Amino acid sequence: MRLALLGASGRIGRHVLARALESGHDVTALARDPQSLAAAQRGLTVLAGDATDSAMVAELMTGADAVLSALGPRGAKSPALLASAGRNIVAGMTKAGVRRLVCVSAAGAFIQHDPDSGALVKMILPRVLAKQFADVREMEAAISASDLDWTLVRATRLVNTGLTTQYRVRPEYPPRGGWKISRADVAHFMAAALAEDSWVRGHPALAY
Repeated sequence: MRLALLGASGRIGRHVLARALESGHDVTALARDPQSLAAAQRGLTVLAGDATDSAMVAELMTGADAVLSALGPRGAKSPALLASAGRNIVAGMTKAGVRRLVCVSAAGAFIQHDPDSGALVKMILPRVLAKQFADVREMEAAISASDLDWTLVRATRLVNTGLTTQYRVRPEYPPRGGWKISRADVAHFMAAALAEDSWVRGHPALAY
């Protein structure tokens, strides 16, 4: 399969890239700094560019069978990165005739409607991460309004504890009592959703 990947040099993206190449896929990745992906790897093509550049995102999609986005919020320096990337992904995929998208999102951005989250967390977390969560919601809105076959993977608090495959999945909101997930396990779920063509037009939330 020919895959287009955004966020390949990030902490989730590196896991996604490694799994895709190990599975024998041909991957074209978009990176602001191509050298950050190290030496050439078999099956990997790297384009220099930014996810906020609509022309580069459209070029990335050309010839792809599916798209993976491992982009995450960037904070104050790039407060609208995800919203812009989401719109560009939809436009680029539509132009290229690509339908399947598996995209990282954040469960915390929707915590105020989570029936299992406590009132104190609902009050504090959205205030502390207001701009980042707004960016996530705008990205999801742009993607979910499209007619693409999307999957928006709502990760909980990200940690670097390695691959376990022992995570739980629940539609929309994290499994009861779950509050963290490793970046490697997020990548594992994304690969499985792509391979199995599962959770199409769904919002799976991941946690231990």
